[in-house]
Amino acid sequence: MVGEARDPDSRTGPLDGVTVLDASRVLVGPFCTMNLGDMGADVIKVERPDGGDQTRSWHPPTYGDSEESAYYLSINRNKRSVTIDLNSEDGQALFRDLAGETDVLVSNFRVGTLEEWGLGYESLREENPGLIHCAISGYGEWGPDSDRPAYDLVVQAESGLMSITGEADRAPVRTGVAIADIGAGMYATQAILAALLERELGDGRGQKIDVSLLDGQVAWMTYMATNYFATGDSPARMGSKHPSIVPYRAFETADGYVVVAVPSPNLWPKFCAAIDREDLVDDDRFSDNTARVEHREALDAVLEPLFAERDTEELLASFDSRGVPASDVKDMEAVFENPQLEARGMHLHVDHPTAGEVEMPGNPMHFSRTGTSVRRHPPLLGEHTEEVLREYGYTDADIDRLSSEGVI
Repeated sequence: MVGEARDPDSRTGPLDGVTVLDASRVLVGPFCTMNLGDMGADVIKVERPDGGDQTRSWHPPTYGDSEESAYYLSINRNKRSVTIDLNSEDGQALFRDLAGETDVLVSNFRVGTLEEWGLGYESLREENPGLIHCAISGYGEWGPDSDRPAYDLVVQAESGLMSITGEADRAPVRTGVAIADIGAGMYATQAILAALLERELGDGRGQKIDVSLLDGQVAWMTYMATNYFATGDSPARMGSKHPSIVPYRAFETADGYVVVAVPSPNLWPKFCAAIDREDLVDDDRFSDNTARVEHREALDAVLEPLFAERDTEELLASFDSRGVPASDVKDMEAVFENPQLEARGMHLHVDHPTAGEVEMPGNPMHFSRTGTSVRRHPPLLGEHTEEVLREYGYTDADIDRLSSEGVI
């Protein structure tokens, strides 16, 4: 449970003293608990003895010459791994012991699974009234689809995201990362922090949090959804274009692509100057953003050939000198050569016992006083089982018995 106040200089982050029992796997839950671990929480990751988190076997690629899945490594730093067979009575009892002394439980089992094991929130809170249980699922814990399995691709389609992603008159596409999982993981992190604050400001009781992938993606539809409510017309796929801002898109250049954003009136003259077309400022068809949206095709017909005959670097230098937001379209190599990201700590190097030095993205939350930190490599399967069980009062004899019976 949340411990006593410690010397700020010795704290590992703003969540130092918070214990998280991570009974999740794959992406959405582990992404959430990695965030909590980065902020200083002690995250105990519960895995099956026979293989652990499914993503451990999701390869290629593996990291370096090891057999460590790059996918698994990307979302499991700052955790301790404990193996428990939750299908066994002894495993369920062990899990109950851990949950009895934890602040936060994160799970993403099929709805009802923990209850079938006698480990549902209503049961666990009898022994630990301060427990906060964040249950993440595809469709939530109630409603006609609550028992459906969910995958990121399916949720991207069901949420409307794929209907607005891709080029017009071409097939819909998914986003390049599993954004439904990651978005729900962000909402789960946010909800857990709010529940911890409420518990501390209130009477010390915890609560159950229900986060679904579909809810999260529908919430992310924001202005696209309200555009539909305002007009009755479902937004169409527009590629990189924006329905309400022009120009705001990617243009093909002589040697690549440049994206450029002109979302405010003061940027339009600067944009025109950057492309040596100051005459466009005086064209009534393009006089303000509303006019440019109305005459989008006419403006594109002017701009596309102009961009196509110029080099990417030349255009970027011209936009940058006038303060017009623009970028080339960077691949991962170029992203992590960016000195801005290096300065912000967004390119991490973590030593791993079998994979060597692992590189990964950093944590984007920057605190002026308590900070975030990487204290632990993504754990080997069961690496901390004995260590954690001893902390919870299990003897060597207990550990030997549980191990011999295949419980841990």
